[in-house]
Amino acid sequence: MERTRAGEATAQETDADGAPEGAEEGAETFRVLFVCTGNICRSAMAERLALAALGPGSPILVGSAGTRARAGLPMAERASEVLSRLGGDPRGFSSRPLTADAVAGADLVLAASSEHRARAVALHPRAAARAFTIPEFGALAGAVPAESVLGHADPVGRARALLAEAGALRGLVRVDRPDIADPYGGSCRAYREAARRIADALAVPIRLLTDTRA
Repeated sequence: MERTRAGEATAQETDADGAPEGAEEGAETFRVLFVCTGNICRSAMAERLALAALGPGSPILVGSAGTRARAGLPMAERASEVLSRLGGDPRGFSSRPLTADAVAGADLVLAASSEHRARAVALHPRAAARAFTIPEFGALAGAVPAESVLGHADPVGRARALLAEAGALRGLVRVDRPDIADPYGGSCRAYREAARRIADALAVPIRLLTDTRA
């Protein structure tokens, strides 16, 4: 499930070339990059929660990285436990440092905090328009008219429409608590709170991308 190109993981298995197995050559994809500090708690949980919700074979490719991450570390134990209870799979996770290439290759950057967003944009300033904190994007997505997204039949088209609509609402929608506190070294409750806030923020975007009633 791991994808090393641009720091990505995907719900799809990969072949020897690193391309999604079964995907048509040249098939369109949309890349989401989650960012936190060490890439073993918040962004790691976000990556795997998103993968579980999107399901296998999705053209929405999801990865994560950390602004001060060491490469190759597993998910923090408490993060792994909380993630598993929420239906995510921590197996095979490996932390990655955030790079300019990873930011440049992402269609959407979702950061745990405003500081992480700023660091990602500093690495690749052109990403500013497509970089948000996780709670910020969730709040903006909640204000987007569903029909403007669900009118697109494919997930990639929906993802692009959602990004455009959410970006247009930036600054117009109240976002309470735009940052997610770092649970590292904290109690189980701190990890549960971080995971709950991530899951809540992703609920509307994921629903818009996966709703099959359209």
